[in-house]
Amino acid sequence: MADLSITAGSVKAQTGSGTKTGVAGETITAGQALYYASNGKYYKASTSTATTAKVVGIALNGASADQPLSMLTSGDIDIGGTVAIGAVYVASDTAGNIAAAADNGSGDYVTVIGIGKTTAIIDVSINVSGIAHA
Repeated sequence: MADLSITAGSVKAQTGSGTKTGVAGETITAGQALYYASNGKYYKASTSTATTAKVVGIALNGASADQPLSMLTSGDIDIGGTVAIGAVYVASDTAGNIAAAADNGSGDYVTVIGIGKTTAIIDVSINVSGIAHA
């Protein structure tokens, strides 16, 4: 499977979802997975290191470096793309992207983002394992 194909303008938090705000450390697009860096800013998450795999949320808006950013931290999100119902979604090798769990390969740090709830909605319940895939 490939990374989810996300239409940024269609990404929306659903009623009752947890959100928070912060400052972007680089250019971010709505729908990208984010991690929090020691400089107090948010960057695109990836599976390449234990640090960059610590997903804390999904961007709800686009932002350039040093601009305000909103993110979904838990609950349902219309991800703006087609989702497989019951599929487990994780941080991708490609910074900011979201992929099916089956795409994790050897050495990838595994962070579960959520599970497909409908063909458009992911039930986000982030689990940062800190474990590299064998």
